[in-house]
Amino acid sequence: METIFNINKWLEQYPVLIENIKFLGILFLAFISYVITKKIILKYISKVVSKTSIEWDDIVLNEKLLRRISYIPPVLVLQQFVYLLPDAGSLIGKILNALMVLIFLLIFGSLTNSLNNIYERIPRFRDRPIKGYVQLIKIFIYIFGVIIVVGILTAQKPWTLITGLGALTAVIILVFRDTILSFVASIQISSYDLIKKGDWIEVQKYGADGDVIDIALHTVKIQNWDKTITVIPTYKLIEESFKNWRGMKETGGRRIKRSIYIDLSSVKFLDDDLYERLSKIQSLSEYLKTRKSEIEEYNKKYNIDVTVPVNGRRLTNIGTFRAYLKEYLKRREDINTNLTFLVRQLDPGPTGLPIEIYVFANTTEWAKYEDIQSDIFDHIFAVVPHFELKIFQNPAGSDFKGFRTG
Repeated sequence: METIFNINKWLEQYPVLIENIKFLGILFLAFISYVITKKIILKYISKVVSKTSIEWDDIVLNEKLLRRISYIPPVLVLQQFVYLLPDAGSLIGKILNALMVLIFLLIFGSLTNSLNNIYERIPRFRDRPIKGYVQLIKIFIYIFGVIIVVGILTAQKPWTLITGLGALTAVIILVFRDTILSFVASIQISSYDLIKKGDWIEVQKYGADGDVIDIALHTVKIQNWDKTITVIPTYKLIEESFKNWRGMKETGGRRIKRSIYIDLSSVKFLDDDLYERLSKIQSLSEYLKTRKSEIEEYNKKYNIDVTVPVNGRRLTNIGTFRAYLKEYLKRREDINTNLTFLVRQLDPGPTGLPIEIYVFANTTEWAKYEDIQSDIFDHIFAVVPHFELKIFQNPAGSDFKGFRTG
């Protein structure tokens, strides 16, 4: 007992040493509380959560949230023993109170992120993201939290600081201009159902062409088909035009719109020989028989002299070719005939007479769609000569090899 008394008496001669010992002792207790909380209590909670059958508790009690919770006990310990440091106790107390507010702000941020993740996993809400609204709430809470922290450190009431911010309204609007515009844009995007996560959109101005992978308050992320990522400010999607291919996916068919160009010099009336050869095509035999009968009745009714080719009505190779294409496409199982179905002529020009195929494949998968389109035009290119038609193309160097200069 006498020894302890002597130690205390000796320590009284060194007040700075006493303060340092107290300070180190408080830090040691805070460190012990941190280790117990993180390594024992929270680690046990994490193991229990991972073994449960439900998924939402794994999302809420994630590693980031538990790590932030582990900061609370050491701060509480420091707050409880700060009175032992009278010289610096007031300042340290303010710092600890401000630190506690910041920790709770971080915990709130983790919780809101977790709730958003749970919301997005619900099937009926998967196409209606609220990430932008969650971020906006976090911004307001963080701003309010920072005001409280400043109030604690300066010993002023938060409402006094908030009132003082009124004079900085113009500056605040300027600083948060993009946030305000993005918030309004997010409301419009959500209200009018303009974009959903997973939509294929095309924004030519920004070179974006791919799937939407994230819709946040400030930005929309698009993964292009070459796997690059394009980030577009949310409000720009309201200011600029963009194409959303969702309607195509929901319809279940993708449009094929391509032309084949016919050399006009090869267009002619069907003669008997060509008629006989084309009549052997199964998909055309009934059409030719019906059309020939109608034309003969018409010419007979009006006493038309059919010895002159331009008199009356006649079958043409280009018209018969179009009829063949319609029948060919109708018989393909990979073409959706319930959607727009056209085989039409467009205005002739320097490249010949365009015969446009305007139909829909019964798939929206890119690779399958390209295969279907290629198969169709492979066949068309191959059958064109059977109608004594020629495909137009500009002459190549090999076409001039047979010519000799005088």
